[in-house]
Amino acid sequence: MALFVFCLLGVGKTQAATIKNMRVGQQVSSVRIVFDADQKFDYQVFLLSDPKRLVVDALSTKVSKNLQVSKNGIISATRIGELNETDKRVVFDLKKPVLIKQAFMLPPSQNNDWRFVIDLVVASERDFNNKIGLKYALTSKSKSSNTKVASTSSSSSSWFKSSDKAAKPKSRQKIIVLDPGHGGKDPGAIGAYGKTYEKNITLAMGKELKTMLEKKGYKVYLTRSTDIFIPLRQRVKIAQKYKADLFMSLHADSAVNKNAKGLSVYTLSEKASDKEAAALAERENKVDIIGGVDFSENSKEINDILISLSQTDCRNKSSKFAGYMVGEMKKSIKLVSDTHRFAGFAVLKAPDIPSALLEMGYLSNKQEESQLKESGYRKKLASSAATAIDKYFNDPEIAALY
Repeated sequence: MALFVFCLLGVGKTQAATIKNMRVGQQVSSVRIVFDADQKFDYQVFLLSDPKRLVVDALSTKVSKNLQVSKNGIISATRIGELNETDKRVVFDLKKPVLIKQAFMLPPSQNNDWRFVIDLVVASERDFNNKIGLKYALTSKSKSSNTKVASTSSSSSSWFKSSDKAAKPKSRQKIIVLDPGHGGKDPGAIGAYGKTYEKNITLAMGKELKTMLEKKGYKVYLTRSTDIFIPLRQRVKIAQKYKADLFMSLHADSAVNKNAKGLSVYTLSEKASDKEAAALAERENKVDIIGGVDFSENSKEINDILISLSQTDCRNKSSKFAGYMVGEMKKSIKLVSDTHRFAGFAVLKAPDIPSALLEMGYLSNKQEESQLKESGYRKKLASSAATAIDKYFNDPEIAALY
């Protein structure tokens, strides 16, 4: 198992810094670790092997509680030990070889105390072994402490842009891609009473939610803004083209049972959670075959690492987002039982983008068909979805990524 070492050296001799909390956020090929502290401290960050590890030696620094990480694809465990009466050591056991992209301190802001940030990037065994030891350490006193550790192979260095400036990272605008289901020659479900086309409902909802999210400061794209047909594989590519932080597909359901009603949220599962979910996934996927992801520019070794991490990582984030969606929708909307469901929808197959599919209700139900045709009702749905998206991006594990 891989292990990382951080040296956090307290600056004050009379008053020790206190590390109060730790947060870990994971992208497909990287991890950001954030330590919350009551004051600034010096640090030294370096890699060791046999086993791979990163140790944080904290001089005159206290740790207020046991620092444990949530489940992720890179760090398996955290341990805290004592070097002497005043110094602490934090150890991370890792599942994958990594390199240290950067390490830096962030001063207090309106909602945060001092933060010590470490960005790690998945690497090959060869690259990891080439960066072992104190000689490659990042410290608060070195010029390279806010920049990349030495150079890496082309396969891993392409993931990040190098910087010679010790600038604080700015919070960037979150990118959301909304996918109004069906369109053009594919009408989707058709209302049993008013003959309402699903493709029209999803497009109207997409435009309303886009406007609402843009007012909140998000950058939002639609996979389609007119009544056109877009294959499922292309919808995924659109989300990847815009480097989406979140992908949300919009649909309306239909059932033989005209009394069926309620909203549901789906995330990806190789095996559907029940027969209804499996049938729904099969119906949606008939539009196009499932597309893969192009990793042709990476080495096989790097691809093996990325593929093994990506699906698990995205499923965890997608499930987290679905949880917030259900939590908000149930406040004012009728939900189906077991609201968060799992199916193999093709539009949820992107391994690098957290994704969810929202079934807004049943067009086969007279009441819900009528409601979904009303702008006021759709705006109520959009408002709940926008609040859920806010909560998702403000979740400590997700926020640590930005």
